[in-house]
Order: sequence, then structure tokens, then C-alpha cells
Amino acid sequence: MGLFDRKYCHICGEKIGLLGNRKLEDGNLCKDCAKKLSPWFSDRRSSTVEEIKGQLAYREENREKVAAFHTTRTLGTGTKVMLDEDDGKFLVTSARNLEEANPDVLDFADVTGCNLDIDESRRELLREDEDGNEVSYNPPRYEYSYDFYITIFVNHPYFDQMRFQVNNSSVDITPPPTFRGSFNPETSLEYRNCQALAEEIRKALTQVREDVRERIQQAAVQCPCCGATTTPDERGCCEYCGGALND
Repeated sequence: MGLFDRKYCHICGEKIGLLGNRKLEDGNLCKDCAKKLSPWFSDRRSSTVEEIKGQLAYREENREKVAAFHTTRTLGTGTKVMLDEDDGKFLVTSARNLEEANPDVLDFADVTGCNLDIDESRRELLREDEDGNEVSYNPPRYEYSYDFYITIFVNHPYFDQMRFQVNNSSVDITPPPTFRGSFNPETSLEYRNCQALAEEIRKALTQVREDVRERIQQAAVQCPCCGATTTPDERGCCEYCGGALND
């Protein structure tokens, strides 16, 4: 086959345009099928055709979860964490139309951790000298920029974390010319507001994770058949040996 021979998608069978191919480990994927994958999925190139088919089947099943999702609490502005506290589920999305975007719906029990990261960058401010050259101030002056990121670590078959930016745009802070010493960004109201919002999201997800673990521990019993500490399944049986836990 030539370099520019038309390829076919191994998922839908359609021809793939010249720049539309998304390589898989053992096949090709068109851009339309690629759009249906989870936005948190990043392992496409090392995935097989069968694995991608499996994920797309899961994504179709996820649409039913999105349709049944009832938001009881929303955290964030641009990218939002939406909680269904009645059903113990959550999703993360910036989309307005949930049915169209089909964001992954996860259980509170899927959360394994949640971190807040604040990225700082700085740019030196320069002045123009008498010869028209840009030179440093004495002492040097800087403009600071901050971005706030939440990383939700999850137990999921297709991704293990969901990382997103909390603030819609960077928080830029320029200390006054008279400023000296170590700069404290918390003097900025915008910085404090973004930090508070990020902390609210982190604490909320950490709390629902702890609540689920506490309920699991309270429900745990010792199996009279195999002796394991287990949580009854929907039939009231041991998750390890299948023995009845209730008389």
C-alpha cells in the first residue's frame, strides 16, 4: 500500500480522510469515532481495536446514566463538578448540554483521592533606559500568574485521573513598584476566591469518598462460610465465596 492510500476505520468501516486517522495499536480510528471516547482517556495509541470497541460500548451505556443523573450540587464555574448526592454519583464537565457531551458518570466510591495544585509563573518587568534599551529594574520587578488545578484520582477501567483547571483564565498579579521582599499572592482577592473555590471542590470530593468508605466499613461482616470480612452483595452473599451471610 502507498503512503497516501486511503485508510478505513476499524470501528465504523468508513473511509478516513487524509488527516483524519487516529492510530491504534493494531488498526485505525476515524476522528468521528475518536470524539466518542472519554475526554479523560489518553491511552489511545497503545489500545487495540477490541479495547476501543469495548470503551465505545461503555460510552453508549453511559448515556443512560447521564439521562438519569439528577444534579443536587454544582461546584465550579467553567469546568463544573456536578454531584448527584441521592444516587452517589458525580461527573465533571464544561458542557452545557449534558446529553450531547455525554460526560462520564462515576460513583462516589470510584474516587481514590483529590489534589489541588497551584501553578505559578512569573515574568520580569523591564523598563526602557535613556538609550531606548529594555533593562531590568533595580531591584528586579515581576508580574505573577497563577492557575488552579484539581486532580481527581479514580478507580476506572479507562482512566485513572481527571485533571482540570478551576479558574477560567489565569490570575495575573503585578505587585506595586514600591513592593520589596517575598511576594504573597493571597493579598489578591481574585487569588483568594479561586483558591477558596478549588478547596471547596477538593473538600467535597474528599468528603464523599470518606462517607462511602465509612458506609462500606459499617456494612462489612464476617462470612460464616469462608471467614473473610466482606460486604454483602445484592443477594446478601459473600463477595469472595458466594455463601449466604444472612440466616
